[in-house]
Amino acid sequence: MARFALTLEWDGTPYMGFQRQPHGPSVQAAIEAAIFAITGETVSLHAAGRTDTGVHARAMRAHFDLVRPFDPFRLGQAINARLKPQPIAVLDARVVADDWHARFSCIGRAYEYRIINRRAPLTLEVGRAWRIVRPLDAEAMHVAAQSLVGLHDFTTFRSVHCQSVSPVKTLDRLDVWRVGDEVRIAAAARSFLHHQVRSMVGCLSLVGHGQWTHDDLVAALDAKDRCKLGLNAPPEGLYFISATYPGEHDHGFEHAARIDA
Repeated sequence: MARFALTLEWDGTPYMGFQRQPHGPSVQAAIEAAIFAITGETVSLHAAGRTDTGVHARAMRAHFDLVRPFDPFRLGQAINARLKPQPIAVLDARVVADDWHARFSCIGRAYEYRIINRRAPLTLEVGRAWRIVRPLDAEAMHVAAQSLVGLHDFTTFRSVHCQSVSPVKTLDRLDVWRVGDEVRIAAAARSFLHHQVRSMVGCLSLVGHGQWTHDDLVAALDAKDRCKLGLNAPPEGLYFISATYPGEHDHGFEHAARIDA
């Protein structure tokens, strides 16, 4: 028995999220089917995070076990061949220790949210970013976002369907910056609640519009009440960026740019 770790990239548009669903296609089911076609073994794929419908991934980590021996590089290439033309790619495949777990061994997760702030309709970015027509003040969003960093009860920013035992989480990073007509939000923590990033982004967009102040955001956090949420951002702008494990670098965003970059 060998444990294989995959680094995965996918376009979430056609899927009901990562986790296998009885009523629609999922990333997990697609990869498990590809592995079965190659190896003849039925596997369970475990990922660092469970993304929602329409959410994308640039470097999701996942693992599965196989009885028969396989060269990891050749296995990764074979999975990619089987997945075509689905928008899922294995970026890396390797053998890991038997006790390594994509979810439970993970000590940090990072997400990025993309907003295209322009009047013109999206063409190349349809389904891959949230288009907001009204001008956004990215600096005001960044300043307000710092009030969410740290240890808090994030009940207001938690989906009613969230299965986490506690709404208390420590947010390590929440940065907002502008690159041309794009506003990016980077979030990092050990773990997140269901819809937490999208809910934080939605409320920060209200700050960017001038509809909410910094104090309004703090009041929503302190309320610990989902009914006080201002807005839940749509899923298409959200990307799972990286998962961190002991001995690896901390949350590795491709873009180190900050609000003052």
